[in-house]
Amino acid sequence: MRARAAGLVHERQLHAAGRRAVAGVDEVGRGCLAGPVVAGAVILDPDRPVRGLRDSKLLEAAERERLARRIAARAVTFALGVVDPEEIDRTDILRATLEAMRRAVRALKVRPDFVLVDALSIPAIGIPQRGLVHGDRISASIAAASIVAKFYRDEMMLAFHSLYPAYGFEQHKGYGTRAHLDALRRFGPTPWHRSTFRGVREETSPQLPLALPQALPVN
Repeated sequence: MRARAAGLVHERQLHAAGRRAVAGVDEVGRGCLAGPVVAGAVILDPDRPVRGLRDSKLLEAAERERLARRIAARAVTFALGVVDPEEIDRTDILRATLEAMRRAVRALKVRPDFVLVDALSIPAIGIPQRGLVHGDRISASIAAASIVAKFYRDEMMLAFHSLYPAYGFEQHKGYGTRAHLDALRRFGPTPWHRSTFRGVREETSPQLPLALPQALPVN
């Protein structure tokens, strides 16, 4: 059975209370061994709805891309925040995740007057917020944020695959699958692996710069 689309109950309650620019925020890539952690922030336009929004992990790749492009075209504004593996290793994954979320919120062209976050609380944004457990399944704004973030990050991992095809990034997107761990044991880590993570830290990373690809136009 297909998962039910996320709704707008929380957004409508906030609109009724006078909040006009409600942003949803979510992240992807927190549990990966390679690649950045990416956060999305989206303010949906109630006059231009995007139907079928749900947790990005429950969508097939083609549907996720279709929805990501629809969100980019119809949202009031959206933005992405990216924290690369070097910064993740320098701090820790929770702080890196919160920093990616903060960057995404601050990059929005319209300043939100309320933020809905998937499970977490973002420090130092100066905006009222609410963390919702399983927010990407119950809030359309958070689901939209998860979709644009995952689409962008998946495109990045496909670009990494073209440079490092032996690791299978096009399949696992940096998560610690058996095939990924086998590749790490055979070849060692790439510069885009998180050197402090178990399964990676036993190896020494080469240093080769890699530019971030542009997957979506940030409006």
